[in-house]
Amino acid sequence: MPTPTPPTVPAPAADLYRHSLRLLLDKDIDAWVGLWADDGVMEFPFAPEGRPRRLEGREAVAAYMRPYPDHIDLHDFPDLRIHETTDPRTVVVEMRGVGRVVKTGAPFDMTYIAVVTVEDGRFTSYRDYWNPLTLQEPGTDFTGSGR
Repeated sequence: MPTPTPPTVPAPAADLYRHSLRLLLDKDIDAWVGLWADDGVMEFPFAPEGRPRRLEGREAVAAYMRPYPDHIDLHDFPDLRIHETTDPRTVVVEMRGVGRVVKTGAPFDMTYIAVVTVEDGRFTSYRDYWNPLTLQEPGTDFTGSGR
C-alpha cells in the first residue's frame, strides 16, 4: 500500500520572509513576486512626495520590483531580526540591506522595518518602513519618481 502524501502546509510567515530575502539576494525577482497573493498590498508609509505609497496587487508589486537589481546590487541583509506577533500570520522585521549602487558603485546601506502578513503561504500585506533619506545619495533613484 503506497504511503499517502502529506498535505502541503504553507510556510510560517517568518520562514516565507527569510526565503524572500534569499530570492532578492539571488536577484530572482520573478520568484520573489511569485510569493505574493494576487491581491496583495505593499505600502510605503514614509515614502516622500512623488514616490509610490501603495501598490495594489501582485502585478503592481512586480512592476515596482522588476528594475530593482538594475539599480541596487544587494549583497546581504545583516542584523536581521524577525519578531513574531500574537497573530501567527504577521511578523515584524528589522533589518539592513547592504550592497552597492549599480550606477555609481557607491555603497548601499539602508535600514528597514517591515510589518508583513502572510495568508495561505503568500504575502498579502507588506508595510515597508524604509529610510527615505537614502534617496538623497546619488544614483539611488531606483523606484522612479513617476510611479
